[in-house]
Amino acid sequence: MRHNHRGIHSLRGRLTLVNVALLALGIVAATAVSLMGMRHYLLDNVDSELLGSRNALQGAGLTQKQIDTLSAIGALRDKYDPERAAARTLPRADTVFVALDAKGQPIAFAGIAPTERQHELTSAVGDPAVFAGSAEAHDLKLDGDAYRGVGARLADGTFVLMATSTESVHGAIKKALKLDLALGTVLLTFLAVGTMLGTRHRLRPLEDMVETASAIAEGDLTRRVPGSRDPVTEIEQLRVALNSMLHQVESAFETREHSAAQLRQFVADASHELRTPLSAIRGYLQLYDKGMLREPAERTRALARMTAEADRMGRLVEELLTLARLDQLAQLRLCSVDLSALVRDAADDLRAQQPQRPLDVRADGAMVVHGDESGLRQVVGNLLANVRAHTPADAPVRVELAREDGAGHCPGAVRLRVADEGPGMAREDADRIFDRFFRAAGGGSQTAGSGLGMAIVQAVVASHGGAVTVRTAPGKGLAVTVALPAALPAAVT
Repeated sequence: MRHNHRGIHSLRGRLTLVNVALLALGIVAATAVSLMGMRHYLLDNVDSELLGSRNALQGAGLTQKQIDTLSAIGALRDKYDPERAAARTLPRADTVFVALDAKGQPIAFAGIAPTERQHELTSAVGDPAVFAGSAEAHDLKLDGDAYRGVGARLADGTFVLMATSTESVHGAIKKALKLDLALGTVLLTFLAVGTMLGTRHRLRPLEDMVETASAIAEGDLTRRVPGSRDPVTEIEQLRVALNSMLHQVESAFETREHSAAQLRQFVADASHELRTPLSAIRGYLQLYDKGMLREPAERTRALARMTAEADRMGRLVEELLTLARLDQLAQLRLCSVDLSALVRDAADDLRAQQPQRPLDVRADGAMVVHGDESGLRQVVGNLLANVRAHTPADAPVRVELAREDGAGHCPGAVRLRVADEGPGMAREDADRIFDRFFRAAGGGSQTAGSGLGMAIVQAVVASHGGAVTVRTAPGKGLAVTVALPAALPAAVT
């Protein structure tokens, strides 16, 4: 089941909000800059017209009476030439023009008395002398409407004030603002939809990871995050790392389960092995307690049997302790050990116990390894003890010790091979020969007894950085090869 979290708190929602917010900021900034530029351009045109008119009045050097005379002549010409009067450029309706006397009071101009709007312009300007002396146009408010105004001083001391409405400029700016907002809204909508669709595709591997993790949490340890057709580098790296981690988790879980199963089997086998001698000792003690061992010979035999079972139980406990110490990776007492001497000593023991057994030993010269002498002696002893206990007494056995030189500064290896010509064992039994308490069906070669001898051999060799291999077949005997790292020449003492 795929979990799709489409709220604003999801990664997809947050990415969409961030992209929309950034674009909105960009649109706002671009709109502000463009509207400021538009306003500056339009107001600059208005200011240019006003300043041009003021400069023309001041540059002509006319007085107020001269302007009245020129206005009367123009009115007379318009009377006899109506077409020219219609074509003549008159002051625009959004322009206010007023003449002030030296005291700053509105006066009639061209025979027309001051209007209410002209009085408002006079009041808005304040001191006409200061206003006329300014080189720039100024913002004015006439009855709530926005204007730009300039002033001029005529040759006779009369002041002329001119103001042009800027409502059309602000109206154009408002229309541009509405258009920008509409286009910005459309762009933000497209960006939001595109981001949602894009993140849905790009973040699909993350949803696969969530789904895989949920499946693993439910017990399916074999699930892995599938690959993407168009992988993003970082997400692909995360997918590979996660799959590698899941593989390690699965391997660790399987190892733990296998170890737990081995532990349970080990406890069961150990309990079984210890129960046999304990049952025998308890049986003899019950016979003695009930007075059933009347004859001295019977009591002596019972005591010998109890002693033998106790020794057997002691050896089993010692072997278990040895395996426990090896499992805990106890510190080995390493030194230079001549493996050939250990082989010759174990071969002499075998000859003394079974003089009739054909024994071929090839361990001439010193074969030095760096290891724990007691552990290596137990390895050699266990291999030959298994041959003695689990093959016919007349079955030949061959013990070979050889050195393989390494390349460069590598010390090479020393190989110990113990091969008998006993009954051998089946392949499925050979695969479990190093399992603790394992016995092959029928008591095949080198597998009877407590079933701990070969387990100890493998544990000791592994603690020395070596390896143990087995070659066998039914009716063809058993050959065990132990490979140990040879000691460097400087380590030989």
